[in-house]
Amino acid sequence: MPPIGRWTGFVILIVQLLYSATPTAAVKHENFKRCDQSGFCKRNRAIADEATSRGDQWASPYMLDPATINVQNGVLKGIVSKSLGEGYGPVAFPLTIAFLESGVARVSIDEEKRQKGDIELRHGSVARKERYNEASKWAIVGALNADKRASPSMAPEATTVTYGPGKSYKAAIKHSPFAIDFWRDGEIHVSVNGKGFLNMEHWRPKIEKPAEEVKEAKEGEEPKAESQQESTDAGEDESTWWEESFGGNTDSKPKGPESVGLDIAFPGYEHVFGIPQHTGPLSLKQTRGGSGNFEQPYRLYNSDVFEYEMDSPMTLYGAIPFMQAHRKDSTVGVFWLNAAETWIDIVKSKVSSNPLSLGIGGRTETQTHWFSEAGLLDVFVFLGPTPKDVVHSYSDLTGYTQLPQQFAIAYHQCRWNYISDDDVREVDRKFDKHHIPYDIIWLDLEYTNEKKYFQWDPHTFPDPLGMQAQLDSHLRKLVVLIDPHIKNTHDYAVVDDLKSKSFAVKNKDNDIYEEAQKWWASLFQYKAFQGTAPNLFIWNDMNEPSVFNGPETTMPKDNLHYGNWEHRDLHNINGLTFVNATYNALLQRDPKTPKRPFVLTRSFFSGSQRMGAMWTGDNQASWSHLAASIPMTLANNIAGFPFSGADVGGFFGNPEKDLLTRWYQAGIFYPFFRAHAHIDTRRREPYIPGEPYTGIITRAIRLRYQLLPMWYTAFHQASVDGSPIIRPHYYVHPSDEAAFDVDDQFYIGSTGLLVKPVVSEGAESVDIYLPARETYYDYFDYTVYKGAGKAVPFYAPLDKIPLLMQGGNIFPRKERARKSSGLMKWDPYTLVVVLGGADELRAEGELYVDDGETFDYQEGAFIHRKFIFASGTNSDTHLGNLRSEPLTPPGKESKKAKAYSQSMEKVRIEKIVVINAPSQWEGRTSVRVSEEGKGEKSAGLRYWKGEGGKAAWAVVRDPGVGVGKGWKIDF
Repeated sequence: MPPIGRWTGFVILIVQLLYSATPTAAVKHENFKRCDQSGFCKRNRAIADEATSRGDQWASPYMLDPATINVQNGVLKGIVSKSLGEGYGPVAFPLTIAFLESGVARVSIDEEKRQKGDIELRHGSVARKERYNEASKWAIVGALNADKRASPSMAPEATTVTYGPGKSYKAAIKHSPFAIDFWRDGEIHVSVNGKGFLNMEHWRPKIEKPAEEVKEAKEGEEPKAESQQESTDAGEDESTWWEESFGGNTDSKPKGPESVGLDIAFPGYEHVFGIPQHTGPLSLKQTRGGSGNFEQPYRLYNSDVFEYEMDSPMTLYGAIPFMQAHRKDSTVGVFWLNAAETWIDIVKSKVSSNPLSLGIGGRTETQTHWFSEAGLLDVFVFLGPTPKDVVHSYSDLTGYTQLPQQFAIAYHQCRWNYISDDDVREVDRKFDKHHIPYDIIWLDLEYTNEKKYFQWDPHTFPDPLGMQAQLDSHLRKLVVLIDPHIKNTHDYAVVDDLKSKSFAVKNKDNDIYEEAQKWWASLFQYKAFQGTAPNLFIWNDMNEPSVFNGPETTMPKDNLHYGNWEHRDLHNINGLTFVNATYNALLQRDPKTPKRPFVLTRSFFSGSQRMGAMWTGDNQASWSHLAASIPMTLANNIAGFPFSGADVGGFFGNPEKDLLTRWYQAGIFYPFFRAHAHIDTRRREPYIPGEPYTGIITRAIRLRYQLLPMWYTAFHQASVDGSPIIRPHYYVHPSDEAAFDVDDQFYIGSTGLLVKPVVSEGAESVDIYLPARETYYDYFDYTVYKGAGKAVPFYAPLDKIPLLMQGGNIFPRKERARKSSGLMKWDPYTLVVVLGGADELRAEGELYVDDGETFDYQEGAFIHRKFIFASGTNSDTHLGNLRSEPLTPPGKESKKAKAYSQSMEKVRIEKIVVINAPSQWEGRTSVRVSEEGKGEKSAGLRYWKGEGGKAAWAVVRDPGVGVGKGWKIDF
């Protein structure tokens, strides 16, 4: 069981609102700001425009005073001063640059006046005076130890610090104007403030001006008096410094302007990835206009955007401000740790060392511009050099994805809403009748008693425990919705308690928290949430927070949270805090025998991956939304939150049968696999469409279940090093620059399984890109595909899934059909050994397995094996061998580890399938098997010759070796 003590001091954010039904209209752009309607976005873009237009004549007003620089134990401190022009004193900004043992550099800038509380708030506000400095307490969990070996070198113009592995990294910190270049392998990879866009909006008092005629304002703009129509002396537009109106709501801004902005460039890098959540391609587009580009910056401001549009930088439900830049054989990254509303501009340009080349033969530089409304400037810089290195370092900081219970990676059946406990029982029986496996059924809002959470509707769900008992008979689970909206009504103990303890978020006037976390946990106890059983888990929706009558369908920015932080300071963290509280509540529900919690969240931030799963929100039943789900899910995977997926079938609308079928064929490869639908849609459980659709969907779901051992192994890897569970092409093949932007196909973990879902209506084939000199095989019939650095056609009628196996890999599966994953626990395993070409007769793979429920694995109660196939040295007498080796570090075996090992004694490998089996095996009928602690024996071998473009293959039947044992099979 993981420690939870560090979290109990933080507060749960609860919105005191009435719940109202979800609208079903298309996205309403007028409800969400464009950059020109956001004061701080417009101001920061104006700085970039002015700096760009003035070119070499532009001088950033920020300088690092060399006299203030002090470097000790891997941490540089100093004062950055901002010049306000003649007649004005400079503004001081404390700077800290920490060079971490991991090779990551952290650049933090605060504001001295706000830090000391030496400012005045307007409107009698009791908000905190400091810049918000607690984002790291929620997002960061480790890897902050400074590298005491970092070596500084001082010069009048710059300070240089060497650091990182073997001191192979260098930070060149320019004093005036302040800028930093990060070097690796003799060249600059990341440049900070090289364009001079740094902007720290310092505190200043508002100078009240005489009342003047006010001009009528357009929607999204504040009315301006005549004296405010022009920019101020400093060239800044102060029209939205003090108040800002949008959608009928006015933000009082008691602290005045406080945004932070910075340019970060990636010299030589054409592709940047990450910063979910958005629709659009995985390789991020430019945002300053031009053919095929966006006009608006990418926005991170967690919002309830129903029926969101495709190919857009518009904000969605979650925000992970982590970006990677990639070029051939090199990946770097940045993490912008700020929980306030954030925008990111991206511009790409050709750079040439020869001014006469006109860009021909030059290299691309990607320039990014980040700006947030409030908070610290806090940036982590990662120098790679591989995608795995960057993701791993980021995950070291923010935490690895949760290792979920086994059931959570199986199939989830959901809709808004199953109308009664009888309805749930009937759906459960129909899945069994049609032999369709599933593990979890979900209940949306309508299970509650008049929309009051923690209470069952007594008329439609009179017997919730009986319903859960039926599910439990096949080891199935129930998930129910608990949103942060507590109904404000009489005769409801939860809201009475909430208000009496003053745990709710307060408005700007401080009207109506540390014990809130404990209080929230108490609501999930079995005696409090009556009618719940241990097989019930939780779904946290609407936690952006969604406020239908609020500005941009969320909470006013000047609302106050615990500690008197304004909502603007921590908006994007709100969902994380809510899920964290729910996760800990489930942990405390069974303190003597804790099980791993399962919580689904819609809103998320960096660090949310530690608590559960996410999904892409309220999508539509359309082919375009099916296609968009793949790069969206990939973006989350490379951004440290791999337990992700999309609503299979689309939330809004009624999918035609072929779309529903294709969506299941894609959805079985989402790490989080759930079908979901709106209350107004027709029922669409897999048994409803009829044949051939039901049969095709059933086979797809069964394939997910067959491959659960492989999926669980991938989840384990993600839980220990942050690896993506599904991986884009550039991550697996970082040298193959012809396909860095491929985002409609992906690999599953380290297995070599490559899938390209069909996402076009009526399509019966797809083109799959295969890298050069790689061999692949059709998963189902072993057809051989030779990679040549280009796309190859793959025939895929409706009943065919484009799924390939890459040579050189071994993966596990289970082949016995069961009703749920829990019933598969003691089933035997099959190993699939996929050999490459004639000169590549070698393969490797892994299997990780534990009890799939408890935290006993933290005490060594697991099996982790590596399988290796090596070709023989003498083709006449030794035709290769397959062996199993431990991946568990040696150590003292705990009682729980020993007990688990004993429980798995009889679980065996029942079959080994070898793809591209050597022709020398033809005619052989047996293999030699040796297992630790036992003598040598033989097992049967059968060989099939490859014909018609298909690979030869062989099967070893019942070698009888233990899944947790060391063994070898000689062919």
